[in-house]
Amino acid sequence: MTDKPIAIVTGAAQGIGYACAEVLAEQGFTPVLVDIQESVHASAGKLGTKGYICDMSDPAEIKATFGQIADDLGAPTALAHCAGIALPGDFLTTSVEDFKKVIDLNLVGTFVANQAAAKLMVDAGIEGAIVNMSSIAALLANPAISSYVASKAGVTGFTKAASLALAPHNIRVNAVGPGSIDTAMMAAVNANPAAMETAMSRTPLKRLGTAREVAETVAFLAGPKSSYITGETIYIDGGRQGLNYTC
Repeated sequence: MTDKPIAIVTGAAQGIGYACAEVLAEQGFTPVLVDIQESVHASAGKLGTKGYICDMSDPAEIKATFGQIADDLGAPTALAHCAGIALPGDFLTTSVEDFKKVIDLNLVGTFVANQAAAKLMVDAGIEGAIVNMSSIAALLANPAISSYVASKAGVTGFTKAASLALAPHNIRVNAVGPGSIDTAMMAAVNANPAAMETAMSRTPLKRLGTAREVAETVAFLAGPKSSYITGETIYIDGGRQGLNYTC
């Protein structure tokens, strides 16, 4: 058990998830890192906390892992749900299996994680906060990642529905929608000057965002300074959403 409020952070072995755990720790939470990768233990060790291995596309594993966290440390006050994947491919040749892999992790996993965390909060009488990971792709489609677009649009809509369902329990549910962020998911773009030029042409601030910038917004939504905000998605996109012309 811990005397600090617990924040479960999924997809936390690296990238945005790890940055969220780091910032939440700085803001007084005990972050608990969850990821399918073995490296989650090393990442958790850097923050002096615990890591749990879990396949976030498997509902049974999610429920069991969250239950184990509650048994080990106590019920969470916050959930930062960052686990997700993108499987780029040609629309006409993308398989149903690959499409479902993305939906199962990014959307179904979001539902299960939100429900599991919320049940622990309600049972413990905790008025908590959940922050989901959407994307600018929820609003601005990319034909090469149709499953990702569908999943993130679903996350944005689901977040609104969940916020209404959990409002009677004073559990807030919000989301963040990153644009082009300097993470492993952007590695192929970083390595391709033409692709980077295209990405920057649709980003008015003319740079990639950082995982830390996303994490600061997640921590704000998870904490008391956002106590009257629920059902919202904040897009962290360097101005891309407002761009209505081509360079």
